[in-house]
Amino acid sequence: MSAPAQHLAQNLVQSVDWLAVAPPTLVAVVGLAVLVADLFVAEHRKALLGWAAVAGLAAALLLLLPLLDGDRATFCLNDGTRACSYVADPFTLAVQLLVLGGALVAALLSVTTLKDADRGLPEGEFWFLLLSSAAGAALLPASRDLATLIVALEVASLPAFALVGLRHGDRRSSEAALKFFLSSVTATAVSLMGVSFVYAATGTLHLAEIARRLQDVDGQLTTLADTGVVLTLVGFAFKTAAVPFHFWVPDTYVGAPLPIAAYLSVVGKAVGFTGLVLVTVVALPSYADVWGPALAALAALTMTVGNAGALRQRGTRAYSAVRLLAWSSVGQAGYLLVPIAAAAYSDDAERSIGSTVAYALMYGAVNLGAFAVAALVGRTASRNRLTDYRGLYASHPLAALLLAFFLLCLAGLPPGIIGLFAKVTVFSAAVDAGLGWLAVLMAVNVVVALYYYLRWTALLFRAPEGAPREHRTPAPLTAALAVTAVLAVALSGAPQLILRFTDTGLF
Repeated sequence: MSAPAQHLAQNLVQSVDWLAVAPPTLVAVVGLAVLVADLFVAEHRKALLGWAAVAGLAAALLLLLPLLDGDRATFCLNDGTRACSYVADPFTLAVQLLVLGGALVAALLSVTTLKDADRGLPEGEFWFLLLSSAAGAALLPASRDLATLIVALEVASLPAFALVGLRHGDRRSSEAALKFFLSSVTATAVSLMGVSFVYAATGTLHLAEIARRLQDVDGQLTTLADTGVVLTLVGFAFKTAAVPFHFWVPDTYVGAPLPIAAYLSVVGKAVGFTGLVLVTVVALPSYADVWGPALAALAALTMTVGNAGALRQRGTRAYSAVRLLAWSSVGQAGYLLVPIAAAAYSDDAERSIGSTVAYALMYGAVNLGAFAVAALVGRTASRNRLTDYRGLYASHPLAALLLAFFLLCLAGLPPGIIGLFAKVTVFSAAVDAGLGWLAVLMAVNVVVALYYYLRWTALLFRAPEGAPREHRTPAPLTAALAVTAVLAVALSGAPQLILRFTDTGLF
């Protein structure tokens, strides 16, 4: 064999670190197994598919533990650069913990929802789509080349379209899926064009190599590289639901089954922000003067519009509780963007990104908890209005106390210490980077958000109108509430635990 051919063979034939890739691989395998098993499982035993999905996600979470002993990488080039396509570092593990944990809670909520739907949702297809999306979402934070990143992003997104529109004959569901699909397809098209331009200018898809080569692009390719960078950033901004790319969020959350709305609010958001972090901080640090101001402006606009939308929700409007959570998630997306923007100005970009990871973990736990209580109330009040929560303390004291705690965490008020702590880390990132104006605007928005969070909290303890509704809590829903409550309370009691995630290992 000639020397060039031998060198090519060495690049193509690689050993795979199966432990590093085990979490997303296991989720994907369980998804395929559930789809095949659906062909043979009798109708009255379809619930077993849901428990198999829950077990698979729990096992994938446990597979993160052996990866804590050090960074691992696989699918690496043997050309001297040692650029790798898959890296399991602290950043990857933190996001995979958020993604798989969020998918697990959504799966627990789904077990109850599918049972209540009484075959209104096809169970085998539902679990296959959910697990497929979770596998793509778990793959994305480990991706260190643009090809893997885009593929993981689409594997996470495409099944989510189907999950949103899975209720046959439901007009709201179909409309929500269409809006979600159109916005995501637009984002993908823009991202792919940007990625192709970046590849044409640099000759590589690996993020670390792009960062190195963009500093020395041939003069004739500068315009191509600049255009590719801008298009790539715009495409990922769509995925984060940042304003003005947020129009699909409220209708999608209302039209989707409630567990899928919860899944999108946490896992879908984690996917978008993770991709944005990898593209900006890892691949495009030399363009910080472009994406830094752009993300700061997006953060300001997103948190302001999101909170304004939440303020406008009327308590008697159908699905106003879900809409408030949707607009709240848009506002929270603005807070998540602040540290990423700060990374462009900071001398310690890793700490800034760590603030985003820490805030995302806090937000994930308490927002899923709020959706779990909404799922409980929605079992007896299908229109899920804010007024349906009036007097919840009289009929279900524990659920009312938990929802109040989750809302106070989102607001950043004691006893929700973890919410306050997470907001302080974001403030600190903005101030340390010299973005004082953004920190002031965030403070104003936090005060504005207090109004609608406290208004909802107060409703829980008011005298109910008429006889209190009885809320039966099935075991899967109880488990989801317990998991989110334990996490939120534990982190509020020991908020220093979240400090571990400020060291992301990205640099």
